[in-house]
Amino acid sequence: MTAVANDQRTGRSLVSEELFGSLAHFMATHNGQTPERAERIADQAVAFLATVATATVPMVPSDDVDMGLHAFILHTKAYAEFCDQHAGRFLNHNPAPGGGGRTLEAVATTAHAMKTAGFMVFDDLWTVNGESAAQCDSDCGRDYRAN
Repeated sequence: MTAVANDQRTGRSLVSEELFGSLAHFMATHNGQTPERAERIADQAVAFLATVATATVPMVPSDDVDMGLHAFILHTKAYAEFCDQHAGRFLNHNPAPGGGGRTLEAVATTAHAMKTAGFMVFDDLWTVNGESAAQCDSDCGRDYRAN
């Protein structure tokens, strides 16, 4: 058996285990997610925010990741500290009133930006109305950092 190195980062690695557990617990308790799924969503929400901090493209969370983003924002002190540490500023949450829902194209661009930033992306959490935006079948194994 050959070992494969995985140098992709996780969102989980960017926050304390205590905060990560609190985010996952919040979603399990308030959003009816299983503990395992809540952890995966929390990971992607943290990775999303870290990517937003330096992104050169508009970033839009998937339906699932938005749940994790809201859970993080509700941890206001930790959220503000994370923003300061990773973005050097507070990352405001400004949904566009009347701007319509998230589009598959915008969410796909976001998942691609996260992959480019070196983050592991859980493709099944990057959907819009149940449709996959991550499109793993067409891009798995590609080194996104080499864009």
